[in-house]
Amino acid sequence: MTYEAPGYRDAAAAFAGRMAAAWGEMLGARLLGVYLIGSLAHGGFSARYSDIDVGVTTEDGVRPDELEAMRARAAADSRELAAKLSIFWSDRSFAMGRFPPLDRVDYVDHAVPLVERERIRPPRPTRDEIRTYLRGQPFEAWTEQVRRFSAASALQPAEHKPYVRCLLYPARLLYSFATGAMASNDEAAAFLAWRRIPGLDFGLVERALKCRQAGRDPDFLFPERAMLGRQHAACTAAIGVTA
Repeated sequence: MTYEAPGYRDAAAAFAGRMAAAWGEMLGARLLGVYLIGSLAHGGFSARYSDIDVGVTTEDGVRPDELEAMRARAAADSRELAAKLSIFWSDRSFAMGRFPPLDRVDYVDHAVPLVERERIRPPRPTRDEIRTYLRGQPFEAWTEQVRRFSAASALQPAEHKPYVRCLLYPARLLYSFATGAMASNDEAAAFLAWRRIPGLDFGLVERALKCRQAGRDPDFLFPERAMLGRQHAACTAAIGVTA
């Protein structure tokens, strides 16, 4: 299968459906639900650049060996699609697992059921909680990407996806910081287009979005890595991060 193949989004959703059935076989009555989240749920799926995000809720969480077994099952089904699979999971009370606040908002607002025995409805994280989260690990991870790509002398094929994400992150960050919600890259960029963020070059965000939409190699955008420091400084000021 290639990125340009017709129906790639449908193939990704069908793959997620097969994985949901496999979760049912593995967990039995412990399974509460399996859901599409991310771009397959809220829109903006890119065959080349999107992950296949799946949320799993169970009575008592998911053990490491069960996650490993599911990843092996996914790879046996399709190595190409398995490489895109990102699993978010939690127990009935959302007290454990991997479901960061922003992804939890995505689950609350957009989750599309693949298997559902009982819909668990955790409290929706507040905008203040989302802002605190965004100022922490996500901003630190982006900061490290900005440093790495700014200093790079070449862009390797394996770095195409993270580079495009790095260029687009200001839109995702500032949209979620302002609204407390998660949306597609397209919606986030449209939101940002109407706002003047001092020091931020929206044109670079727009060019990265068009690259993503077309599924192009981002090599033509690599010279613009010199602008990443400026983008980072503008976002730092906009969300009130202090050194």
